[in-house]
Amino acid sequence: MAKKAAKPAAAVKKAKPAAPKKRSAAAPKNVSARKITAVPPPFTAPDARVMDRLWSTVMSRKDADPNLSHSARLLARGTGKVAQKFGEEAVECIIEAVAGNTTALIAESADVLYHLMVLWVDAGLRPEQVWTELARREGMSGIVEKASRKPAVLGFPTKKIP
Repeated sequence: MAKKAAKPAAAVKKAKPAAPKKRSAAAPKNVSARKITAVPPPFTAPDARVMDRLWSTVMSRKDADPNLSHSARLLARGTGKVAQKFGEEAVECIIEAVAGNTTALIAESADVLYHLMVLWVDAGLRPEQVWTELARREGMSGIVEKASRKPAVLGFPTKKIP
């Protein structure tokens, strides 16, 4: 067998001894320790005040020029068009949810919330009325809550999916 030629001294790097791997006390024994260089800050989502600002914006557009404001244009076209647009957005949201397209579902969800607020403005509702109803239902089973509702028209039960 031939001997390897020795490398020039300048080309030889001294290998550092490998540091022993330490395991975090909280880490399970079958998980190797990982070097963490930086901990990302916790995600801080915009708070619910974004909904208040959206509500204020839609309310301020109620009497605006329909040529300058989408909200004003929808409201000027009447309840039927407002409801139709909300329904379209809700269906688009459902389609993206079923397709598993998270990014599109987020965008469509924002559209649904916006168009719901336009619908509330058109109907003369305020968000506080909806929040009060949600608070009333808080801690109540959905089955119990649904059973407590009165039929919309006496003698004509709804055919909604249970």
